[in-house]
Amino acid sequence: MTTIGYARVSTTDQNLDVQEATLRAAGCDLIRSEKRSGTTTNGREALHTVLDFLRTGDVLMVTRIDRLARSIGDLQDIVRTVKARGASLRATEQPIDTSTAAGKCFLDMLGVFAEFETNLRRERQMEGIADAKARGVYKGRKPSVDVTKVKALHAEGQGPSAIAKALGIGRASVYRALEAQEG
Repeated sequence: MTTIGYARVSTTDQNLDVQEATLRAAGCDLIRSEKRSGTTTNGREALHTVLDFLRTGDVLMVTRIDRLARSIGDLQDIVRTVKARGASLRATEQPIDTSTAAGKCFLDMLGVFAEFETNLRRERQMEGIADAKARGVYKGRKPSVDVTKVKALHAEGQGPSAIAKALGIGRASVYRALEAQEG
């Protein structure tokens, strides 16, 4: 039986040290960590490695369930994978142990709340953007194409393909920039 720890933070400026120390203190034999969003399992190589490594009797340990997944669907898929491998899931900071009925019930409740929190955050973000647009202060992302350079090269007689190559942008971006100057 091996206890495998999994730690995750969402952004590169966040630190994994506290989670890793907690997992070591909980007796994890092996710890895998990554800095990826928990809203999907896509691209989470450390998670996939851990799930592939699990064997009968092993324990997958996390500090909190939201470190594992922020979607109830993803969480259920992960739990099914853990169970299919004959392993169990535990959390150091929450009473989760999928080898018990009460632990599984609590896991499902926490998964619903993690997804709810993600959805609330997304709604607040969209409300903030809508408010900023209404006040005329929303700028969106910075333009990736310098329209004045496109216009200057076009005025010199260069075609869209040559402009795109010179500026390292796509030809469609050149056409959009030229349409914007005409409008």
